[in-house]
Amino acid sequence: MATQREQDDLTTGHQSDEDMLAALGYKQELTRSMSGFSNFAVSFSIISILAGCITSYLIAMNAGGPMAISIGWPLVGVFVVCVALAMGEICSVYPTAGGLYFWAGRLARTNKRVWAWYVGWFNFLGEVAVTTAVDYGAAVTWMAFLSLVFGFEVSATTTFIAFVIILLLHGLLNAFGVNLVRLLSSVSAWWHLAGAAIIVLLLAFVPDQHQSAEWVFTEFKNETGWQSGIYVFLIGLLMAQYTFTGFDASAHVAEETKNASVAAPRGIVNSVVVSLVAGWILLLAVTFAVQGEDGWTAAKDSDIGLPPAQIFIDATGETLGLFMLFIAAVAQFFCGMACVTSSSRMSFAFSRDNALPGSRLWAKVNPRTGTPTNSIWLVTVASIVLASPALVSTTAYLAVTSIAVIGLYIAYVTPVFLRRMNPDFQPGRWNLGRWSAPIGWIAVAWVVFIVVLFMLPPASPITVDTFNYAPIAVLIVIGFATASWFLAGRKHFMVDVPEGHDTIPPAEIFR
Repeated sequence: MATQREQDDLTTGHQSDEDMLAALGYKQELTRSMSGFSNFAVSFSIISILAGCITSYLIAMNAGGPMAISIGWPLVGVFVVCVALAMGEICSVYPTAGGLYFWAGRLARTNKRVWAWYVGWFNFLGEVAVTTAVDYGAAVTWMAFLSLVFGFEVSATTTFIAFVIILLLHGLLNAFGVNLVRLLSSVSAWWHLAGAAIIVLLLAFVPDQHQSAEWVFTEFKNETGWQSGIYVFLIGLLMAQYTFTGFDASAHVAEETKNASVAAPRGIVNSVVVSLVAGWILLLAVTFAVQGEDGWTAAKDSDIGLPPAQIFIDATGETLGLFMLFIAAVAQFFCGMACVTSSSRMSFAFSRDNALPGSRLWAKVNPRTGTPTNSIWLVTVASIVLASPALVSTTAYLAVTSIAVIGLYIAYVTPVFLRRMNPDFQPGRWNLGRWSAPIGWIAVAWVVFIVVLFMLPPASPITVDTFNYAPIAVLIVIGFATASWFLAGRKHFMVDVPEGHDTIPPAEIFR
């Protein structure tokens, strides 16, 4: 007897998740047990308003000040929602773990495998870099907390050791199985929402004084060395843009999500929308709680290394301040765990299509847990290697991880651009209707803008320590992808759509 889901599929004409995946050229290997909320929770945890907003607050303090924080966040958020909407429409048609590179291969009208190859490498390296950056930021936060509470010595070495321990724990948690990941992702989503609410309430009612609305929304600060106020404000937008990354995770866990053609695109979009609203409320609460001009300077120059943590302590006292820092530290731990989940699924899919060296090993699925265990440890080890320059130079580490945001957003927008250039694209169950074209082009324009912005120098004078290494990082990725394509990729990369086919029906199978 047919199940209710099968009967619904027959009535509506919708394929089951497994049949739809088979039509896209893959068999069901991963355990499909995630709900729509769990799918959303993974992306929401990676965006992590309690990680990005806390660890990158200093960027906006120096470049634009309160104005860049209070106005910059919603400004960036609205454009990122457009990016998420445009990605969600494509995800509904192609709900696979490969995500972005698979979409690019299907949507490009010529040189399909080449488009997929380059997008795949930007996505893979961006995912690993974001995992590295998030867990290193978590290590910095935890070391600050342990230093304040227990007097732990904070140094480059102890921070790196904390980073390795956190990353290994994330590898272990992911290796135990998707059911544990699903549970912890759901706990993470509620922890972020409840934790942010607690911090907002404490900062609203405990301090004896607050900044005025005029100061929060119009006060401009410039510690960059540049003279142009507009340019400085734009540099300050990088705080928000850095935080709004990783929401492609909902696509990467699509093969583990029920009703993926609807749940995955909703997860992409809802994670950004909820983060936009909750993150803005959190940032306003933190900025309103700054204790006068002296409090702003003290937070910016604090030995803690995390200005919001100093704001917490100055506004509410040491006990409550440390409690709020602990909430943020736990949230950052959850964020890093979700990053490993997303990165490992992407590397599993990329290896399944024979793109990575040793693909046969990384594409294996553990039959007991239903997870790509080998890919989990690949991402874990790669992140440790990527962060190792931090032992010698923070500047070198920032140069390595600068590819994170740029690499991901290049991977995000390329399929969106290809979809706009492909008039034969057939929308799926979740689509934008007549809003598809304007939203898609706004998304493309915004990403082009922020990629250029991320490559400009953030401070003056330009020295070895202030130089923006992002363009070099992008060129390295392009050079590596090009060399590896000619050496091996063009022969072994299995993602393939016949050249010359202008029409790309959803059921056409990659060879």
